[in-house]
Amino acid sequence: MHEFFLSQKIDAILTREPGGTKAGEKIREILIDEKIEKLCAKTELFLNFAARLEHVEKLIKPALAAKKTVISDRFFDSTFAYQGSAFGLDYQLIEEIKNIAIGDFAPDITFLIDLPVEAAFERIANRSDNNRYEKLGLEFHQKVRAGFLALAKKNTRIKIIDGTKTEAEVFLQILNQLSQK
Repeated sequence: MHEFFLSQKIDAILTREPGGTKAGEKIREILIDEKIEKLCAKTELFLNFAARLEHVEKLIKPALAAKKTVISDRFFDSTFAYQGSAFGLDYQLIEEIKNIAIGDFAPDITFLIDLPVEAAFERIANRSDNNRYEKLGLEFHQKVRAGFLALAKKNTRIKIIDGTKTEAEVFLQILNQLSQK
């Protein structure tokens, strides 16, 4: 998508969460490090929002102020799905921490590329760079998927994209959603 925007002369940046800034990337290293014993879900919650605060204040808001389009791989919905749905933290707690960290700042549109968990596992099976989240079991990822789908049902900002399609078809679904915005 980033390359497409640039080809259309749309000034866009591509970033990710956790990450996007020097501090955010350091926090990301902690979150995905398999050598660190399993972190408490609340620890993950606070680390994600610490990285997110840095991301929003030091990268996203300045880019938006410069009239750039920001494309982020993940944002706060992931915290609700992972730490909330899969790890069992109360959604109200997550919402309170979100409000403290970034207030009502939110994406204009979110694309949920939905794929059955079994199919996702097939796709990542041969990758050598899977992190500790990707190595968590089928049940965990089914909870994450269910969490994302529940969020999408409650929020019109989230557009579900059929991830079983080819990469080109997924791209076209996203373009179609953007043209309707």
